[in-house]
This record gives sequence, structure tokens and C-alpha cells, in this order.
Amino acid sequence: MLNLCIVSTVKGEGKTFVTAGIAATMQSLGYKTSVYKPIQTGGLVNDGFKQAPDLTYIKTIDPYINTEFSYIFKTSAEPLMAAEAENQLIDIDVISRDYSKIVQKYDCAVIDSDGGILSPVAPMIQNADIVKKLQVPLLFVVKPSRDAINNTMLSLNAAEEKGLKVNGVVINNIKEEDNNIELTSLIRVIEEYSNVKVLGLIPNLGIRLEPQDLITGILNGVDIESVFNVKIEKLEFGA
Repeated sequence: MLNLCIVSTVKGEGKTFVTAGIAATMQSLGYKTSVYKPIQTGGLVNDGFKQAPDLTYIKTIDPYINTEFSYIFKTSAEPLMAAEAENQLIDIDVISRDYSKIVQKYDCAVIDSDGGILSPVAPMIQNADIVKKLQVPLLFVVKPSRDAINNTMLSLNAAEEKGLKVNGVVINNIKEEDNNIELTSLIRVIEEYSNVKVLGLIPNLGIRLEPQDLITGILNGVDIESVFNVKIEKLEFGA
């Protein structure tokens, strides 16, 4: 199945950017694609309507991608704290039902997680519990930095302890001026100290990005078949 949950180790790694790229790529290959965000914190209010900024961004990349969410909070905080601040309770069963409806209608369902794998979403419930209930594999997005090795290994170890399947890691936002030692060390440590492979290297593609440039960057830099852990016949024909 072409289903995946994309998660980052810390904020600012470009998780939603990679989500948009992978979703747009799958849509361009002819797969009916949906991006589902179970929980959106830091939501916006426009003319009385709540908007999920991450999903709005995905629509700017490809307006034909279906986007859905279950919970949205104006508060910018970890999901549990955002929900408590607005006197709400996140129900994992609601998320499960919403996701089940999506996978029945779409060829490819990409989940854009809010927060890290251990982020609390409800009392005694973490993002990891949502992933486990939905039975969906993980793709971690990281970017080169001095703390990337430690943050990535902590997240990978946590996923393993929780019994979650990790399809791989994508390293995003690689700049020409980035320290080459940091990048090569990050790749080496991930692959030598875990059972996870680095499946993609995405360069910094700039701020003013055309949708096709993002799709091309994904196709050139990411092993899409390994990301989903399936043979994708339509890749033979290209976007």
C-alpha cells in the first residue's frame, strides 16, 4: 500500500516541504493522493474559518491533492498542550476512523505528523501510539546540523522501542555551504548504528520554488520505491 507517515526529529527540518514533494510526485505519477494531518497546531483563523497552514502550503504545490485534518488548534504547542489550552481532548479513535475513510478512497495516503514521534497528543498517548494504531510506516526527515546525529538516533531508537516500522530517512535542505563532515557523518551513523537506510538527499531548492522543480528534486534525490517499500510501476513512465 502507498501509505506513509512523515515525521521530523525537531521543528524546522522541512517535514511538510518533503510531504508536499512526495505527495505531488505521487499525484504526478497518476496516483490519486491525499495528505492527512491528524492534528494541526498553530492553526490560522481567516474570516471565521480555521485553516491548517501546512495543508494550505501543500495545496499551493498541487491543488489536486486532497487534504484533510481531524483536529486543529490555534495554539502553537505540542498537541496535548494545544488541546488542553483550548479545552479539547484528542481522541485517537476519531483519527483512526478518519484515516480509514481516506485510505479507502485514495491510492496514496501521506500523513503529515505534528510534533515528534514521542510528542504527547492526549493523556498517556503519544504520536507513536497514533502511528501504531494506524499501522503505517515512518519516514524521518532531518537536515544537516551539529545536533542532527543525536536527535536522529534518539528518534530512531524510540521508534524501534515502540515497535514501529521505519522505512528510512531523508536528509533535507542540504546547502552548498553545509559542513561536509556533518553530512557524511550523519549518513554514516544512521546506517551503521541503526537498521535504517538514508533514502534521499534533497538540496536546498530555494524559497521561490516552482511545483515542478520540487517534483524533479524528489525524483532525482529520493528513492521513492524504498520510501514506500513497494515497486512503483508508474515510475517507469516518469512524471
